[in-house]
Amino acid sequence: MTDEARTGAPDRAGAGRQPAPALRRAVRGYLDHLTVERGLSANTLASYRRDLDRYLATLAAAGVTDLAAVDAAQVEAHLARLRAGSDGHPPLAVSSAARAASAVRGLHRFAVREGLAGGDPSRDVRPPVPPRRLPRALAVDQVVRLLETAGPLTAAGDAAPLALRDRALLEFLYGTGARISEAVGAAVDDLDTGEGTALLRGKGGRTRLVPIGGYAVEALGAWLVRGRPALVAAGRGTPAVFVNARGGALTRQGAWTILRRAAERAGLPVDGPGAVSPHTLRHSYATHLLDGGADVRVVQELLGHASVTTTQVYTLVTVERLREVYATAHPRARG
Repeated sequence: MTDEARTGAPDRAGAGRQPAPALRRAVRGYLDHLTVERGLSANTLASYRRDLDRYLATLAAAGVTDLAAVDAAQVEAHLARLRAGSDGHPPLAVSSAARAASAVRGLHRFAVREGLAGGDPSRDVRPPVPPRRLPRALAVDQVVRLLETAGPLTAAGDAAPLALRDRALLEFLYGTGARISEAVGAAVDDLDTGEGTALLRGKGGRTRLVPIGGYAVEALGAWLVRGRPALVAAGRGTPAVFVNARGGALTRQGAWTILRRAAERAGLPVDGPGAVSPHTLRHSYATHLLDGGADVRVVQELLGHASVTTTQVYTLVTVERLREVYATAHPRARG
């Protein structure tokens, strides 16, 4: 094997090679495993598929036809090239490179478990660690301004169906802490506005029942009674709570557009650092609950986090706010 093949660097002779059938079968088996056994979302699976397609291209260019023939140097060289960039591929951000490393390492672990390889060459390869960033949370008055610019809370006057939908969607996101995928995936039967609850279908097929605040209940009631029927009548019928102008289920991209429009009208940033995104309302929901004294384990359940460690990042947000208050209010805080 040449030095170039040993490090996984694509040489000119191998640049056009297609991945061997054994490699493709291994990746298909691994993705099937993630789908059936792990219940990963469609978006995560699509990202893993892209990452592994690129890995297979690297192995094919190096003349590797079987996962059993891969060594640690080749894995390390591939991951390093993702961070550095190569012809036709700009450098990946740390978070994207970490995800790609996770996909590659998972593939090799799967190969060992399935008897496709005798060892795991990625075992000692450490993926890049993304910098820890505190979630972006809006102040309560900013959230109120955002919600009020989205549309009317009730169907009073000549409120247009789409305006009622926009307000109901954003009230729902902030009132439940739902992920954007959970909101657009919610069905009418998942709501109980009388009890003030919603059934959310989260990652890994997990479901959770969460309370809906009074404002969200009011906005949902106006939308479901006065807005949604007119739009659904124009479509083919859908159980989705939130629909588009043609009566079909609202997409994630459609929900993002609704939020962006409302944020622009509210004078909130929609581009660059600190830009409002669909996850911003979820971050704000968690932060405001903790600011109000909620126990972190209760917030964990409401957010649908499998581990409380994931939720604890929000406590850092509230600590930062406490520091700010202390720094401005305490007579001995200076210096």
